[in-house]
Amino acid sequence: MSFSLAIIGRPNVGKSTLFNRLTGKKLALVDDRPGVTRDRREGEAKLADLRFTIIDTAGLEEGAAATLEGRMRAQTENAILSADAILFVIDARVGVTPDDKYFADLVRRAAKPVILIANKAEGKAGEAGAFEAYSLGLGDPVPLSAEHGEGMSELYAALREALPEETAEPAEEEEEQDENLYDDEEDGSDLDVTKPLRITVVGRPNAGKSTLINRILGEERLLTGPEAGITRDSIGVNFLWRDRKIKLFDTAGLRKRAKVIDKLEKLSAADALRAVRFSEVVVLLIDSTIPFEKQDLTIADLTAREGRAFVIGLGKWDLIEDKNATLTKLREDAERLLPQVRGCPVVPVSGATGQGLDRLMEGIAATHEVWNKRIATSRLNRWLLQTVEETPPPAVSGRRIKIRYMTQAKSRPPHFVLFGNQLEELPSSYERFLINGLRKAFDLPGVPIRISRRAGDNPFAGKKRKG
Repeated sequence: MSFSLAIIGRPNVGKSTLFNRLTGKKLALVDDRPGVTRDRREGEAKLADLRFTIIDTAGLEEGAAATLEGRMRAQTENAILSADAILFVIDARVGVTPDDKYFADLVRRAAKPVILIANKAEGKAGEAGAFEAYSLGLGDPVPLSAEHGEGMSELYAALREALPEETAEPAEEEEEQDENLYDDEEDGSDLDVTKPLRITVVGRPNAGKSTLINRILGEERLLTGPEAGITRDSIGVNFLWRDRKIKLFDTAGLRKRAKVIDKLEKLSAADALRAVRFSEVVVLLIDSTIPFEKQDLTIADLTAREGRAFVIGLGKWDLIEDKNATLTKLREDAERLLPQVRGCPVVPVSGATGQGLDRLMEGIAATHEVWNKRIATSRLNRWLLQTVEETPPPAVSGRRIKIRYMTQAKSRPPHFVLFGNQLEELPSSYERFLINGLRKAFDLPGVPIRISRRAGDNPFAGKKRKG
C-alpha cells in the first residue's frame, strides 16, 4: 500500500492544517494569513489503515513565471505531476470563488483522480459552501474540518473509491517482508548505514541554502529567487549519494533574535532550530563575500550546544576572486572563532556553478563517522595517565585534584566521564585542555566533545575533625 496525494487549492483554505492532521504532527507552519506555505513539503501520513505520502503545496495564484507567485505555482504543478491523486480543497465558509473555478479546470486537465474537499465545514456556516462545491464538476464534495478532525471517515471512503488498487489490502508476502525489515533494524551499532543520514543546512537569510540543495539534488526541488527569506518551512528531501540514503533539510534564514518581530518569522526560526535538534550533521552555509558575521557564530555555537556534527560551507564561492588566499584566511578564522568544533571541514561551494559539492558531501560523511566514534577505555587511560603526569591539574586549597580514570559513556557526540577526587573543583580551563588533547590524540575534528565528572564518595564527609 503505497501512494501519494497532493493537497491543492487557493491560499488560506486550510491545506497545511489538513497536512498536519493527516501526518499527525505539526510539521507545516500554519497561520491565519494567506500564502504561508511556499515550498512543497512531503510527509508520511495515515488514515485508519491507509499509509501514504502527502504533499503540502503553496496556494495556487496567478502570476508570471518570473515572479515569486509564478515560481510557487510551478512547484505546485510539479507536485500534481508526481502525485497519484489530488485533494482539491476549497473553503466551505467562503464558498466557490472565481479562483476555485479557474484552478479546478487546471486540476481537471491533470487527468488524475481528484477528491474535492470542502474544508471548514463544521457548523451551519459551512453547509451552503459545501453544497455549492458541486458546481465545480469534480464529483461529490467531502465536507470536513481539518482543524477539528471532522469528516475523516468520509475522506477515507473517498480515497478507497478513487484509488481502489492502491488502497487494497496488502498481500501476506508483503507483511512478511515488513517483519524482515523490522528485524534488520535491531543492529545496536552507533553507525547505522541502513537509516538515512539526516543533514540540515542552516545560515543567514539569502546565503544560498535552497540554491545549493537544488544543485546537490540536480533538480529545482526547492523554491529559489533573488528575494531574501523565501524559505519558511523546514523542508526535508530524500536522495541517494554514492548508495547512501540521505535526508537533507532546507531551513529558513536565521536572523538576530532582536530583529525577528513578525510572528511568521518567529515560527520559521523555531522550525529551523527544531530541524537542527533532530539532525545528525549541520552544514552552516556562510556567504563568502561577508563571512563570519556575529549571527554565523551564534548559529555555530547553537549547533555545538545541541551536540551535532558540524561542517562549514563557504557559499557563493564563484564570486571570490583570490580563491587560494581567501580560503587560507577563512580556515584560519574558523579555527580561531569556533574552538568548540575545531578542525571541522571548511569547504568552498557554489550553488550557481556546482563547485565543491562532492567535497562537501565527503566532509559531511567523514564528520558523521567521527561523531559516531567510540574509543577503547584502555587507550583513553593510557593517554590520560601520560597527560596528567606531564600537565597535572592545579591544586585547590592546598590539595591536589586527582583524576584516576576515564571512559567513554556514549557517542553522537563523543561523551567522556572522568573519575577522581575533588573533580567539582576542576577548572574549566583544564577541562578545555583535556578536550583539546582528546581531539588531537584520537582524531576528533569537527564535533563537540562532552566531559562529565564523577567523584568518589568521601568517607569522612559530615564527620567533625578532631582537635
